[in-house]
Amino acid sequence: MTVTPTPAKRAVNLAELMTQTARRLPDEPAVIHGETRWTWRDLDRRTDALAAALRERGVRRGDCVMLHSPNHPEFVQAMFAVWRAGAVLAPTNSRLTPGDVATIAGVCRPVALICHSAATEHAEAVRAASGLAGGTLWTEASGPDSVAGLADPDAPLGNARVGETDHAWYFFTSGTSGTPKAAILTHHQMGFVVTNHIADLMPGLSEQDVSLAVAPLSHGAGIHLIPQVARGAATVLTTSGRMDGDEVWALVERERVTNMFTVPTILKLLAEHPAVDRFDHSCLRHVIYAGAPMYAADQEYARKALGDVLVQYYGLGEVTGNITVLAPHEHGLPRPDGIEFGTCGRPRTGMQIAVIDSEGHEVPPGEKGEICVSGPAVCAGYLGNAEATADAFADGWFHTGDLGMVDERGYLYITGRASDMYISGGSNVHPRDIEEKLLTHPGVAEAAVLGMPHPTWGEVGVAVWVAAADAADITGDDLRAWLEPRLARYKLPRDYVRWGELPKSGYGKIVKRTIRAQLLAEGWRTPTDS
Repeated sequence: MTVTPTPAKRAVNLAELMTQTARRLPDEPAVIHGETRWTWRDLDRRTDALAAALRERGVRRGDCVMLHSPNHPEFVQAMFAVWRAGAVLAPTNSRLTPGDVATIAGVCRPVALICHSAATEHAEAVRAASGLAGGTLWTEASGPDSVAGLADPDAPLGNARVGETDHAWYFFTSGTSGTPKAAILTHHQMGFVVTNHIADLMPGLSEQDVSLAVAPLSHGAGIHLIPQVARGAATVLTTSGRMDGDEVWALVERERVTNMFTVPTILKLLAEHPAVDRFDHSCLRHVIYAGAPMYAADQEYARKALGDVLVQYYGLGEVTGNITVLAPHEHGLPRPDGIEFGTCGRPRTGMQIAVIDSEGHEVPPGEKGEICVSGPAVCAGYLGNAEATADAFADGWFHTGDLGMVDERGYLYITGRASDMYISGGSNVHPRDIEEKLLTHPGVAEAAVLGMPHPTWGEVGVAVWVAAADAADITGDDLRAWLEPRLARYKLPRDYVRWGELPKSGYGKIVKRTIRAQLLAEGWRTPTDS
């Protein structure tokens, strides 16, 4: 019998979401940044100009374009221009060091870079790592290679055709090893994610809504932006380079903001900021937070300050945020016996959660194990890393590396993390990178970095170290000064504790659980905030 092969299925290019909105709402606001107010027609036209420039520089379907910039209207323009050209977006956090960005470039091998004009060292590091045959275009700049100076193409460019398996976004995550890995997000997968975000996180989202971006668009906030584009909701970007509560609450009142995406530490700071009572925030419907656990007391404080508008979700980059949701009315649910913290929610629509024991068997409600997930939001694997992909997808489930349990109603509780990674201020911090840099200091013989509890940041890094034989005068301040030019600021340990030796197992490995217990036994206290 002759079997006719199934033709490759076509997917919807993510840029098509913006094309459709620009046709439907050409004169409505799309991006607001200070006095800058782009309409959907403006954004579409500027996207065409940048996509045409990328194609002229040799960028083709499936090529990678790296984007390194803080939040700015041209960041949004760049996202959709890369997709319109048929390329793959690889955004990086603007707080990373040039060395960090170069390491990421070594994984995704970009052919072109869109970079902020103040980050010339980062651009040079990427060029040295990957060659950049298509060169660099600059945001917030002027001149022939600036994004702002690009001429409009003679005719509308149209969105490149993409297939069901075509890559759209390389979402960088370090997993448990600290080595950068690129989770492959496809156009087809992201179509489900956009629909799911609208259904589960922001029901009723439309062009009447306004979203405020208070976190970097390079990660979860960028994912959150795409549903806004699909529904025609304007996105407001802050203008200060830091978290400014006065600015945030003034923008909420002025622009009548209805939703925002944030992380628990930022939500806590905003809810406790004096400006929350000076400005009208009654327009808010959905304040979405994710990225780390949030203490129950902080949740309740935020609910009292803002009303029942909090929406929590749990979801790794590899699952594009789509594991659980905790709606406003579900905050404060009673906890099972023996659990001292609240749930992170129930499974997202179209997704499935399983708690798996060490032998690969799913355990019943109330028993603990590794949290695993399946469904259309799960990534296609890791770019160029077959071993990590095979490990993550053992038995067909995606293994999160987090530990937890579900109750009888299916609500999930995260009880711990299988790795040494800790979360500080909503950012994942992986100790190995810090430890290796500490060990390059000539005065350090051994070092271990671990996360310890902190009332504001969730966790902070503590570096426990042993001095080299001839380095009696080395201090913690010396080590911090050593690390500052080598690490992004959020990765810097907040405390440096010098010991005579580090506890080790019978195999000679440093035992961090023993270090943590010993720190507490010796009276370690949270460092004073600076």
